[in-house]
Amino acid sequence: MAKYRKLGRTSAQRRALLKNQVTALLYRGKIVTTEAKAKEIQKIAEGLIALAVKEKDNFEMVKKTVKVPRKDATGHRVKEEKDGKKVTVFDEVEKEIKQDKPSRLHARRQMLKALVPVTEVPAKAAGRKKNTKEIDMPAKLFDEIAPKYVSRNGGYTRIVKIGQRKGDAAMEVLIELV
Repeated sequence: MAKYRKLGRTSAQRRALLKNQVTALLYRGKIVTTEAKAKEIQKIAEGLIALAVKEKDNFEMVKKTVKVPRKDATGHRVKEEKDGKKVTVFDEVEKEIKQDKPSRLHARRQMLKALVPVTEVPAKAAGRKKNTKEIDMPAKLFDEIAPKYVSRNGGYTRIVKIGQRKGDAAMEVLIELV
């Protein structure tokens, strides 16, 4: 018996498809796809959520002193002349940051293997690079998704059959986070 479904694709195409679908599921909360794809997506998504639940509190807050460029009222960097060159002025600021412990860092890297980068584009600036932002999917898993499922032992996703697709009569399903 096979350990996974081939989905009629080469291994690289299959891997890309599953990464995209799992990322979409975790980003949006639910997606519509075929039954075979949904069952494969479910395996991966459940594993990622279980990993996030296990490692969600495994970090420490660390105070670090960092150099930040000084900015004027308009938001531009302040520059001053030194030896005939314009040089940016830096201020030292103490920041408190989350530092992952080794097992959480490993979990984050395992998640990045199974997810693709997500870029969020505001609706009014569609098609432009301005105001787009990169979503940190492992952080979303740790901070938003994992706290919902702390008291739950598995079963983080649900597959609901919708019916047959009009074109090829494939069974369509809705896969969603519970």
